[in-house]
Amino acid sequence: MTRRIDHFTYRVTWSEEDQEYVGLCAEFPSLSWLESTHEKALIGIRKLVRQTVADLRKNKQPVPEALSTRAYSGKFVVRVPPEVHRTLAIKAAESGVSLNRLISSKLSWGTP
Repeated sequence: MTRRIDHFTYRVTWSEEDQEYVGLCAEFPSLSWLESTHEKALIGIRKLVRQTVADLRKNKQPVPEALSTRAYSGKFVVRVPPEVHRTLAIKAAESGVSLNRLISSKLSWGTP
């Protein structure tokens, strides 16, 4: 399966510590690229990822799957203290919704 580097998840943010923009790739958390502009940081991290993928392939090592192409079940387990579980169950009951719906709505507030 060919993995294209443009399917990976890139982000550019300002680094106050370095006083430069830092390019990041979620699938390769150990990689980063510092540059003076947002655009150069993105170009730099993409180039670094391209080189890393080439090296992995050359050495017959696995290449991470892009987050954008992974299949997600929509299920995950979260452990919380019993008091938090109780409080959420009460809020769900008072709101007339399931605990799952209450938690899902709370989690989705921070997503686009």
